[in-house]
Amino acid sequence: MTEEKWGQLRNRLLKTVGQNNFTTWIEPLEFDTVDGGVAVFKVPTNFMGNYVSQNFADLILHELAMSGEPVQRLAFRVAANSPARPADTAGAADVYGGAQGDVAVMTAPAAVPASAGGKDTLEALQAAPLDPRFTFDSFVVGKPNELAHAAARRVGEGGPVTFNPLVLYGGVGLGKTHLMHAIAWELKEKNPSLNVLYLSAEQFMYRFVQALRERKMMDFKHLFRSVDVLMVDDVQFIAGKDSTQEEFFHTFNALVDQNKQIIISADRAPGEIKDLEDRVKSRLQCGLVVDLHPTDYELRLGILQTKVEQQRKTYPDLCIAAGVLEFLAHRISTNVRVLEGALTRLFAFASLVGREIDMDLTQDCLADVLRASERKITVEEIQRKVSEYYNIRMSDIIGPKRLRSYARPRQVAMYLCKQLTSRSLPEIGRRFGGRDHTTVMHGVKRIEELKTTDGQIAEDVEMLRRSLEA
Repeated sequence: MTEEKWGQLRNRLLKTVGQNNFTTWIEPLEFDTVDGGVAVFKVPTNFMGNYVSQNFADLILHELAMSGEPVQRLAFRVAANSPARPADTAGAADVYGGAQGDVAVMTAPAAVPASAGGKDTLEALQAAPLDPRFTFDSFVVGKPNELAHAAARRVGEGGPVTFNPLVLYGGVGLGKTHLMHAIAWELKEKNPSLNVLYLSAEQFMYRFVQALRERKMMDFKHLFRSVDVLMVDDVQFIAGKDSTQEEFFHTFNALVDQNKQIIISADRAPGEIKDLEDRVKSRLQCGLVVDLHPTDYELRLGILQTKVEQQRKTYPDLCIAAGVLEFLAHRISTNVRVLEGALTRLFAFASLVGREIDMDLTQDCLADVLRASERKITVEEIQRKVSEYYNIRMSDIIGPKRLRSYARPRQVAMYLCKQLTSRSLPEIGRRFGGRDHTTVMHGVKRIEELKTTDGQIAEDVEMLRRSLEA
């Protein structure tokens, strides 16, 4: 094997194991020779040779085989002048420990028949357990997640595939995982014999690398392609990992060809995931792609009210004062998990100290959460975003011009300032060229009216709000 070929092989390993593992364990390897079917590498320490032998040798052997190299074993040598000693007996790993100059040798294991494993192995792949709390009954529906909920419900009904894949995307704590678990529970309840496999993209990659190391790729392909429903959470994790993406792509195609349902979640739209291969993006975009928006006030309040009813089962005697839920729904606006965690902490704290959950206790108990959730959006930021969105100068939004092309964006900006900042109407007016607070009030009221009658204005306001809160 030439140095050039080893360099190409290293590049493929980088894409498979990731930058951190590559820098720590693969990059220090120095190719020496191939002798009698044994590839010898120089390593800085005996420990590194042993570690690479145990954790990456199968992967290296696989890449060597794919490159057409007749290599059955690897040897790792510490001292430059010490000869490598191939193992005399076959095994998964034969390690010669001891003084500097000893070697670790990895022998390629025998291939495993594709029929090995079977149903028991497939059941063992259910590595991500379903949370019994995450059902459709416990999912609070509001305008930001209405479409995602309806699509998930439709898939959960089973029957003929209508859109494949279903891709749910959105930020942290908006309900993607909840909906995926709910789909799985619904499908299993309607058809217990249905083979539903739910796992994270990280687990998919781990299984793939494990199959490479253990020479069980045929098992891997058979198992993943024999499911009825495949659910992969946080697919953005495989971005930049080329070998895993390739196997995911082929698995995806095989299941779609068999008319099997695929459900995917991600933290952003497929087209916006950096380092995700174009062919994978294209495949994900060929189904129904649904955005879970940041929650609005009404939805957050509904979630809190539902969670209070659940908490009462544990704390039946605790009272919660009027206005507390409304206060939390207003102040904690970006992450449902943080919102739920805050409520759980409140009930536990109130139970321990034997007090009613009132505003004083809420502010004392959740001081750190409330500080972290304080809105940091400024009037200037809103003015800049609105001017960019409508492609006008910021000076025109602040200035005196009353042309409709400037007046409407100005009113939108005023409305967003009222909704997203704690500034008073007079303060907002001063930031808009010294206008009177009644002008701001008129602008806010006008946008509120237009949101119900003008679909374009409603969409503009929603897009800007999501952009500012992102």
